[in-house]
Amino acid sequence: MNKDTLFSRRVFLTAAAGVVTGIGLPGLFATVSQARQESLAAELRKDGRPRLPPGQIAVEKIEDMGGIPGPSDPGEFRLRVHGEVEKPYAIDFPELMQFKQMDITCDVHCVTGWTLLDSVWRGVLLSALLERARPVVDKGFLIIQAAHGYATSIPLAEARKENVFLGHTLSGAPLPGPNGGPARVVVPDRYFYKSAKWVEGLKVASRDEPGYWETRGYSNSADPWREERYSR
Repeated sequence: MNKDTLFSRRVFLTAAAGVVTGIGLPGLFATVSQARQESLAAELRKDGRPRLPPGQIAVEKIEDMGGIPGPSDPGEFRLRVHGEVEKPYAIDFPELMQFKQMDITCDVHCVTGWTLLDSVWRGVLLSALLERARPVVDKGFLIIQAAHGYATSIPLAEARKENVFLGHTLSGAPLPGPNGGPARVVVPDRYFYKSAKWVEGLKVASRDEPGYWETRGYSNSADPWREERYSR
């Protein structure tokens, strides 16, 4: 386990206990001003939930939380959409770009306690990728497969939401390799470990297959507003 992963784990365990510490330490995370933090605490989303989930601190940019990098060259990108579907297929990066491209602005929330507000992405909705494969189950799960055997999962109903996508552009530039480039899944309403980096496969399954962190004690539902950081 590398230094970044060890740090992430330490902060996560503190957060799971209900006290997020270390997030604002100088040189580690560029947090927004205290005045902005206080203002955010009063903001609400359209669904009535607070803009900033409990235990989160707003930061200026997406942090690299480690992991074993996958290929970052778009020329090496391959994505399989398979499992319980009528028409499994595989595409490369140019073929991904032939799908309808969406510009999406969303907030993302890391289990370690940081939140990036109004992150600006471009990518392809997972619903569009799934529609082409024609899943044969309606209430199953999407297993998100990434480099080096990493995996996580979300319900198919979550995968079909209009703000869940495979992102290849962040803030107007190609997604950096350390942040999962050339493409990562983004699931804004779940903690960010559900937004797998260096994605290689989308597998439709009628039964859930808890992923790497979920089998090591992290919450499988990962709802930031319920602070579902750890499976107690």
